Amino acid sequence: MTFQSHPGGFVGAQYNGLNYPVQTVEYLVVAGGGGGGYYTGGGGGGGLLTATGYAITLGSTITITVGAGGTGGNTNGAPSGGGTIGGNSILAGGTTITATGGGYGGYGGSAGGNGGSGGGGGNSSAGGTGTSGQGNNGGTAVTPGGGAGGGGAGSVGLASQGGPYYLGGNGGTGLVSSITGSPIQYAGGGGGGSDNTSIVYYSLAGGGSTGNGGYGTTSALSATANTGGGGGGSYTTQGGAGGSGIVVLRYPAYLKQATSTTGSPTYYQAGGYNIYVFYANGTITF
Repeated sequence: MTFQSHPGGFVGAQYNGLNYPVQTVEYLVVAGGGGGGYYTGGGGGGGLLTATGYAITLGSTITITVGAGGTGGNTNGAPSGGGTIGGNSILAGGTTITATGGGYGGYGGSAGGNGGSGGGGGNSSAGGTGTSGQGNNGGTAVTPGGGAGGGGAGSVGLASQGGPYYLGGNGGTGLVSSITGSPIQYAGGGGGGSDNTSIVYYSLAGGGSTGNGGYGTTSALSATANTGGGGGGSYTTQGGAGGSGIVVLRYPAYLKQATSTTGSPTYYQAGGYNIYVFYANGTITF
């Protein structure tokens, strides 16, 4: 009989990872980003939660919910002008972890919505409030001026600017995670729309998103799927949609793989870890 040690410190009969149980996992839970406003705030990034040491009960099923991105506003008026808040992403096992959807971008003279990160304020209005430990506030729009940027997981959304160009504020930065094996920025805020038709200017999303704000009659951009980014605010066209969320679980590769999953998560090994990436609702059992 051959004896050897493995990275967990176990010494005994030749190690077979498929027989060694999982006790804890590391997770990343990102909610859906908020939709950008029609006139003119950027959507807030989805709430972001990440930690190690999430306890696993063998044989019990963990339920995964991946939040949808919010829709962009499509008219200058309530309720559709401000778009919609992003959906919550949830990791529900022995302990429930809930990341809150990003707030919508404000329209006209309305405030941005509250959420994981707050949406940027519409013309002359305050940004929405972010959730503590998950994101930041949206920016405030000046009077007169473009829309403010949505808040991101890494920083607040920026205020818009007044004359002579009336520019939208950039979205707040997201946060970079390498839990998938590659550094990716998640939950950036959407850029605010610019109240300007004479120059080619658009406000920038805060990373983890392509949700740049629109300018004049140029359309705002929607955020990238499964990043939790906020959608860009527009000026005279529909606001951009927020990006859907994502849930990622990883743990050392020398431990047992999941016995079953639903929802078609992507599984692979990288950097010495088993990694499960959920782009849609599903379950996992160890």
